[in-house]
Amino acid sequence: MLSRLADNLYWMSRYIERAENTARMLDAQHQASMLPGGTEQALSQWEALLRRSELVDGYQARHPDLTAERILEFMVSDADNPSSIFSCLQAARDNAKAVRVVLAPELWESVNTTWIEMRSLIRTPSWRRDPGKVFEWVKYHSHLFRGVMIGTMLKDEAYFFSRMGTFVERADNTARILDVKYVARETALTDAAGSADYYFWASVLRSVSAFEIYRKVYRDVITPTRIAELLIQRSDMPRSLLACMTELMTNLEQVADPKTSEALRQAGRLRAQIQYLRVDESFEPDIHRFLGNFLKDVNALASRISEEFLVPLVHEQSR
Repeated sequence: MLSRLADNLYWMSRYIERAENTARMLDAQHQASMLPGGTEQALSQWEALLRRSELVDGYQARHPDLTAERILEFMVSDADNPSSIFSCLQAARDNAKAVRVVLAPELWESVNTTWIEMRSLIRTPSWRRDPGKVFEWVKYHSHLFRGVMIGTMLKDEAYFFSRMGTFVERADNTARILDVKYVARETALTDAAGSADYYFWASVLRSVSAFEIYRKVYRDVITPTRIAELLIQRSDMPRSLLACMTELMTNLEQVADPKTSEALRQAGRLRAQIQYLRVDESFEPDIHRFLGNFLKDVNALASRISEEFLVPLVHEQSR
């Protein structure tokens, strides 16, 4: 397969997944901001979201002060922010258009229709009154995209590169969603105790479609350590880091030479590191450091995949 074609397919899926996960992060924070705990705590968590997404400089270049409303607009509809939902869906559509000849008509229509509807959606101010509906809309269309892709694409290299893009991006964003609370704690602006903390963690679980899964697996109170175990190490949790790395390796093995691929070796090491990690009470103080290191490692892995198979430096892919 041509590197350019593989690159477009890989990034088409990454941008769709990034739009969905940005919606998930914003949804968790939007729900948490409505909980008791004070304006200062809510703003600190909004700032932590920007910090963990590496968007503080971009935000400050456009806005003089920190408000939830401006952060929402910056991360949902700002065309000048390359990581906004609007920009991600536009980039996904541009990549899909470049490889339209290898896509099933239904898949192209899914991407194109999502972009057209998003463009119309942000032109009306009404979405700001209930951003939760926008987040659900984005998640729905992301699910639709993946369902159509799995149901229509031949399981060849085009499919494998598309799926690799999905799971690289999902692993990155699951780590960011989980780490927002720890980034906020690091600034010493939030209190780790109290009922508000419980509801924040519940909103995090709901943002990754894991609240009911948590209840089914643990049948107990929500604790940060168990959330970390669920979202890092449970292989049966679809958005856990281990599940993402397993799926990434499964697809990478289909296109890589096991004898020469450094990307495959890096992925294997990272997966083993997660699989054999001990996640218990003693691990909780190290969660933030672990997630920071994981984000560096998965970004290095993505760069290696680009070097081996794709077209490096075409996209503004790093945050």
